[in-house]
Amino acid sequence: MILLPAVDIRDGKAVRLRQGHFDEETVYADDPLEAARSFVDAGARYLHVVDLDGAREGEPANLHHLERIAKELAVPVQYGGGLRSLASIRRALAAGAARVVVGTAAYTDAEFLEAALATWDPRVLVAVDVREGHVSVSGWTRETQMRPHELIDRLQQQGASRFVYTNADRDGMLDGVDLEEARGISETVRGRFIMSGGIGSLDDLRALRDARLVNLAGVISGKALYERRFTVADARAELEAAPSPR
Repeated sequence: MILLPAVDIRDGKAVRLRQGHFDEETVYADDPLEAARSFVDAGARYLHVVDLDGAREGEPANLHHLERIAKELAVPVQYGGGLRSLASIRRALAAGAARVVVGTAAYTDAEFLEAALATWDPRVLVAVDVREGHVSVSGWTRETQMRPHELIDRLQQQGASRFVYTNADRDGMLDGVDLEEARGISETVRGRFIMSGGIGSLDDLRALRDARLVNLAGVISGKALYERRFTVADARAELEAAPSPR
């Protein structure tokens, strides 16, 4: 499994939200590039960059920061937030994104998702953000009646095979991951997925590794790294080690 340190951008700063609530924000760096650089200098080989302004507005708002990060740092950058048109995906890729994460539009516009996958797969991942057991959209600001397993099944029928799954209720709380939830998503996803939300310690990373979920490709961590619950090097060591004997 790979580690993807998260750099969430809002109002030009690197921040973290508590449970995805925009009114519960902590600023960790005045410049997203410096936050990204600190992770790469510590050994990160990938980055997960989220345009929080774009997620709310429905159009990317921080592509200039993406361009700076991709130009300055020699690691692949995964970028999401407000990518709801083919033109916005094209701009994100032109700005340096190695992969893009689409969400809201992928659920509501089948033609958009089909065209994005036809043009850029495997560089397109679909975000499945969940709050209180239901899929959340528009930057976690609106809940739906969709259950994640039902949505993933439908998206897979439309050709999606790579997902970023986030438990928004756990995001930024450092309370640990829900292993049963991870196992359930693993059973639903026929391709690959990345897990996000709740990572608070090396024990959480170890537990995900030892769960032996063969289609779990990586883990996103933000607040735990900013709060120095563990280092990038220690996290990578846990995720890249062989699972503990059963």
